[in-house]
Amino acid sequence: MSAPRPMLATKTDHVPVGSEWSHEVKWDGVRVLAEVLDGRTRLWSRNGNDVTTAWPDVADDRDRPRDLLVDGEVIALNDRGLPDFRVLQDRMHVRSARTAARLAGSLPATYMVFDLLRLDGEDLTGLPLAERRARLAGLAEGQGLGGWQVPAAYDDGPMLLEATRAQGLEGVVSKRLDSRYVPDSRSPHWRKLAHRHRRSYVVGGWRPQEGTSDRLASLLVGEPTPEGLLYRGRVGSGIGGKVSRQLAEAVADLTRGSSPFADEVPRVDATGTTWVEPVLVVDVDTHGVGYARLRQPSYQGLRADLDPTALQDQS
Repeated sequence: MSAPRPMLATKTDHVPVGSEWSHEVKWDGVRVLAEVLDGRTRLWSRNGNDVTTAWPDVADDRDRPRDLLVDGEVIALNDRGLPDFRVLQDRMHVRSARTAARLAGSLPATYMVFDLLRLDGEDLTGLPLAERRARLAGLAEGQGLGGWQVPAAYDDGPMLLEATRAQGLEGVVSKRLDSRYVPDSRSPHWRKLAHRHRRSYVVGGWRPQEGTSDRLASLLVGEPTPEGLLYRGRVGSGIGGKVSRQLAEAVADLTRGSSPFADEVPRVDATGTTWVEPVLVVDVDTHGVGYARLRQPSYQGLRADLDPTALQDQS
């Protein structure tokens, strides 16, 4: 059996209105599909990797006796009590069960389940979202999800957009109530709107802190296009001591002799850069893109759940 893949939302610039739409909070976490089969829970990343080891608190099998497949987001809270992708960085790359168990105690995660894809052997993906959500709610009321949570859905999208903005949440996802679930696709029937300009980019090189040769201080990132990997700028904000060490470890075996970017990198950025194979993906917050360069970019995290091919359709 191949690993399940989620349905993805299409980026939009406005929240749709009308009774045919349902609206949910856009969580700043990691997309995970969870499967309970024959009494065992397995967790899958959006690109089909088994990530069960990294999330032992989510994969805990107690109180989930029925076979099912659900879609949701793993979140963790920052010191302001808000979901924050950066808090998950120490956990999402863990492959040691002992380390994962220790981190689950100090950095607890919550699984927010927003869709039910299979229940007791019945494939529900062909049913309308409204019916899938109703069955999910019934499952939650019957304690069939254990410690997993089902977030609320709202019929007033503009209201939710303003509420999430005021509360410092990431944004809103709007879904047509009659939409079917099509795995491994990006659907126009699901639309996402974030309050911040956050996108994923491919790492093409890194630069050291001034006066050193080995302390990673900034990344050179690009955007995959039909013309190749186009340079979008240098990201240094958000890369502190601990993050620097994590990134240095991630790029350690990826060094190459020439730039992976299809266009020319300005000399001021290229000088002193160590080029790397373009296989790592990072999230970056910006104030937008001006003249094809990121404005005031801030590093948000390394995306082990994404590869460069997944970025071709992120617009």
